[in-house]
Amino acid sequence: MTRNALEQALVRTAHRVLPAGHFGNFAADLVIREGRGGRVWDVSGNEYVDYLLGSGPMFIGHAHPEVTEAVVAQVPKGTTFFANNEHGIRLAEAIVEAVPCAEQVRFVSSGTEADLYAMRVARAFRKRDRILKFEGGYHGMSDWGLMSLAPKRLANFPVAVPDSAGIPRSAREEVLVAPFNDLEAARALIAAHHDELGGVILEPFQRLIPPAPGFLQGIREITAQYGIPLIFDEVVTGFRFAYGGAQSYYGVTPDLCTLGKIIGGGFPLAAVAGRADIMAHFDKGLVGEDGFLMQVGTLSGNPVAAVAGLATLEVLRRPGAYEQAFATGRSLMEGLSALIAKAGLPAQVVGEPPLFDVVFTTEAVRNYRDTLQADAGLQKHFNTQLRAAGILKGESKYYVSLAHTEEDVALTLQAFSGAIAALPKGAR
Repeated sequence: MTRNALEQALVRTAHRVLPAGHFGNFAADLVIREGRGGRVWDVSGNEYVDYLLGSGPMFIGHAHPEVTEAVVAQVPKGTTFFANNEHGIRLAEAIVEAVPCAEQVRFVSSGTEADLYAMRVARAFRKRDRILKFEGGYHGMSDWGLMSLAPKRLANFPVAVPDSAGIPRSAREEVLVAPFNDLEAARALIAAHHDELGGVILEPFQRLIPPAPGFLQGIREITAQYGIPLIFDEVVTGFRFAYGGAQSYYGVTPDLCTLGKIIGGGFPLAAVAGRADIMAHFDKGLVGEDGFLMQVGTLSGNPVAAVAGLATLEVLRRPGAYEQAFATGRSLMEGLSALIAKAGLPAQVVGEPPLFDVVFTTEAVRNYRDTLQADAGLQKHFNTQLRAAGILKGESKYYVSLAHTEEDVALTLQAFSGAIAALPKGAR
């Protein structure tokens, strides 16, 4: 892909004024100009089939006309009030109607905030300090969330390994870590530490890895046995796998969940949702001074994000919406799997149709440590070839949208074929 003078100048400016030359998200060598449907264009005019989707929020596509219409109608009426507004209330009502665990909702502006407050409200309810999470699970940028997401050194469970500089050592003692998809090990840890645990948090679909049969059900059973709040982090999977989220898709209902990305329709909005008796800790009038969890956010539930979210959910409620997204994802997964098999490539496609990737290993991938067997160099080479062919994705994930077309699928499969052919000969 060629870069014009403007984009090159913007990249140079970014490196001068931004640490590492970017916002902390995607690569610094690309500056996006616009997006429509399932495609984006950079400042140089290069066009990409977009499987990054803003890291997932644009499930119904960029600049969807109904979302745009709703936002344009709201902006002249005000963009934020630091007070209740009708659209935020209607969005909370829609979430309660859709999500099995949701009896009440508290809005925030990011998935990090949602996960932080979900863990905090569980601790307030349970009156215990420690949180159990699963190695490889991502729960935002808080001190507690950034434990054993991608540890550079492996520790014996349940020892937590900080993923970032600047995290207090004391935070390690407040987090216990279990292996994902190992029900026996998780049960043993929960049983051994049940009287210390304020909550258990997990992604029901961890990054790319589906839950093993019975795993979520088993975690639900043992947390219920000990009265420990179970939190599903559905910032990614909420309204993506089904209208009721992964908890609906997999048929397991937690006590609390976190939501983000899709519910804001491309604007900053996220939420904690769950049982009313736990959510009561956000209400001082119900729980008193000692049980009250203070939570304030300048933009929480702002009307622009709320109308974008409502318009997005309206589209997703229509018959055939999820069938379409799954059919698109299935075509991509099956096509990529067939190309891998034909080339004799040591790789496999992992995930669910709305969210998947290729992992360069033939070994089973059931947890974070299994992913360490994959050839990261081949992954990077493959992704680089796809970028050059006009396919935009993150380091690990294809987000599929309702806006992706049959033409997008055909172009992507063609790019897959070319990227496989361009891999080093020793890889095939």
